[in-house]
Amino acid sequence: MRSSSSWSSRRRPGVARRPFRFARSVLLAAVVASACGRDGADELRAGAAAGAAPPVAAGRTASDDAATSAPLEVVEFEIPRPGAFPHDPAVGADGVVWYTDQKNSYIGRLDPETGEITDAATPTPQSGPHGITVAPDGGVWYTGNTAGRLGRLDPATMTIREFPLPAEAADPHTLIVHDGDVWFTVQRANLFGRLDPETGEAEVFPVETANARPYGMVPAPDGSIWIALFGTNRLGRVDPETGSLREFPLPDPGARPRRLVVAPDGRVWYTDYARDHLGVLDPRDGRVREFPSPGQPSGPYGIEMGPDGRIWYNEAETGRMIAFDPATERAETVAIPTPGAIVRHMAVDAERRRLWLALSGTGRIGMIQLGDGEGE
Repeated sequence: MRSSSSWSSRRRPGVARRPFRFARSVLLAAVVASACGRDGADELRAGAAAGAAPPVAAGRTASDDAATSAPLEVVEFEIPRPGAFPHDPAVGADGVVWYTDQKNSYIGRLDPETGEITDAATPTPQSGPHGITVAPDGGVWYTGNTAGRLGRLDPATMTIREFPLPAEAADPHTLIVHDGDVWFTVQRANLFGRLDPETGEAEVFPVETANARPYGMVPAPDGSIWIALFGTNRLGRVDPETGSLREFPLPDPGARPRRLVVAPDGRVWYTDYARDHLGVLDPRDGRVREFPSPGQPSGPYGIEMGPDGRIWYNEAETGRMIAFDPATERAETVAIPTPGAIVRHMAVDAERRRLWLALSGTGRIGMIQLGDGEGE
C-alpha cells in the first residue's frame, strides 16, 4: 500500500509557560540478588534546588537476603498543566526533555537545569499525541494517535507542522527517525510505515500475522528496525530498504512483548507484559532466554538500556523500576515515589547518564541519575 500525503499549513500553537513545581525523593534501592551503587544527581539538584517542594514519599523495597545499595536519587518534575498525562518522553542532544501530554493534546518541553516547563498545543485538537522522538536535526516528532497523523515541532519556535497519513493508518503509535525517514507503528490497523519528511509521502506495510498489534519500535546497530508485536508471541525485524518484515516467534504462545530495546551485540531485550517476564532474543540463532520479573504479577512495560549495559524496565503493577544486569543476571528494584505512576516509555540521556521517565497517572516526569561511569 502506498499513499502520498501533503503537508498541512503551518500554525503557531499556543505556548503555555507556568511556574514549575519540583519534588525530590531519595529512594533506597534494594537488590533482588545483589546491588550496584549509584551516585546522586548533584548537577541537576543544584539547578533545581531553588524551586524544591517538600520531598514526596520515598519508596523502599527489600528481600530477606538482599543487601541495599547506595541511595538512588529520583527527581520528579510535576507538570503544571491540569490533567496532564505524559505518555512518552524523549531527550535531545542538548539534554532538554520532551514529552507527549496525551489527554490535553500538548507537546511539552522540560529544561532539567532550570525546571522550566513549556508546552505547545497540537494543531489538530485532541489528536492524542503518543510516541515522541528527537531527530538528529533537533526536530521533535510525535504520533497523533487518534488523528491519523504525525507532527514535527520546531524547537526554536515551538511551532508544529502536521503530516496526514493514509486513511488506513488511523492510529499511529510509536515512531523513530531512521536514515532520514520517520518510521512508525499502527497498532490497531496492524501496519507499520515510513514517512519521507521532504515530500510528505507516507508508505504503509501490513503485518502478515493477523491482529499482531505492532507496538514498540526501535532501531538496531546493524541498520534494521525491530517491532514488538504485542498481539502475538512474536518480534519482528524490518529491512528498511524493502519494508519486508521477518517474524521471530517466542517459545511460549502466551508471550506478549510490548516494548523492546536492542543491545550493541544485536540481542533484542523485551518486556513480556502478559507473563511477567523480561526476555532476550538472539536473532543469530533464534535462542530466547527469559527471566521472571521480581514482582508477581508485575506487568513489565517500558524498557531501555543504560550506559552501563543494564536493562531498565517498569513493573506497571507494582510501581517499581527494575535494573537488570545481563552480566550477573541480578536485578535491582527502585520504587517510584508517587503512587499511581505507570512508565509506558522511557528515554536515556547517555551523555549525562540520566534515565527519563514519563509518569503516566501522576502528571510528572521522573529522572534517575545513573552514576558517573567510574568503575565500568
